[in-house]
Amino acid sequence: MRIIVYGIGAIGGAIAAQLSFSGHEVIGIARGRQLDAIRASGLTLSTPQGTRTARFPVHADPAEISFRPDDVVLLTMKTPDTLGALQRLNAAGAAALPVFCFQNGVANEPLALRFFANVYGATVMLPADYDTPGEVAAYFAPKIGAFDIGRYPSGTDDTVEKLCGVLKASGFIVDPRDNVMSSKYRKLLANLRNIIDAALGDTELQRKWYAKARAEAEAVLSAAGIDWDKTDAMAREELTITAISGRTRVGSSTLQSIVRGTGSLETDFLNGEIVLLGRFHGMATPVNSALCKLSVELASGRMRPQSAGDDMIVSMIGGPG
Repeated sequence: MRIIVYGIGAIGGAIAAQLSFSGHEVIGIARGRQLDAIRASGLTLSTPQGTRTARFPVHADPAEISFRPDDVVLLTMKTPDTLGALQRLNAAGAAALPVFCFQNGVANEPLALRFFANVYGATVMLPADYDTPGEVAAYFAPKIGAFDIGRYPSGTDDTVEKLCGVLKASGFIVDPRDNVMSSKYRKLLANLRNIIDAALGDTELQRKWYAKARAEAEAVLSAAGIDWDKTDAMAREELTITAISGRTRVGSSTLQSIVRGTGSLETDFLNGEIVLLGRFHGMATPVNSALCKLSVELASGRMRPQSAGDDMIVSMIGGPG
């Protein structure tokens, strides 16, 4: 099994490097300064256990790859970039390959199914940073991360089992799941906090607004008949976020996008997923709607990260907080 990691950022970089260290055949697809840095000097991965540099082939576009029948593709870009990636994969002749969505949110899998017959979901539990080209850091210990993986919309198969085996051999905790989307909705609820922590610097306000956003989201999911895994994934896997000598963790994937000035955030596919479901089912979602508005201000640079206050969110809601 050759693994093509499409999107060498924090998550994709950590996965690709670990696979390479374990001797598995991996190809990366990257862009910009990250592509140039990996081509020139490899990809350096820092973890609580130490720092190593991985070297593997990396390309700018799927069209540069000669695909093989034993290839699998891991999508590791953020959701706003998924459609373009799927179209490029399809145009490059990869339509018969299995595609695994190692991404936050729940919008990627149905989008991928428009282009590919064999689509898989993966819940990613891997706190990682990418802020410098050619370098990524992953903060979990004792294992580097954990994944729930299953076929979309449901089930497992031999491809799931093979990939799980490869990832386990590379230092990850991996669980095959018949209903992987239940796991991904659990992660979606946790990711509602990303934009809150990126916008608010006060921890008490972060807790307050996350509780409100989550309560609103759970009500919407229940009304939509969507079940989510109620287990504590971190306690289940016995993983803890651990300091890395010489590094300060940037924070969530949303905050990293703001720090790097990408101009695009994934909030519309996290909190925005709750807004969408609310509209489908005639339910107001004022808190998550306000947080989506807040993300526009942060992405545009009109607002600095962690500078918002209680009054700003209340004003965006248009009512008492």
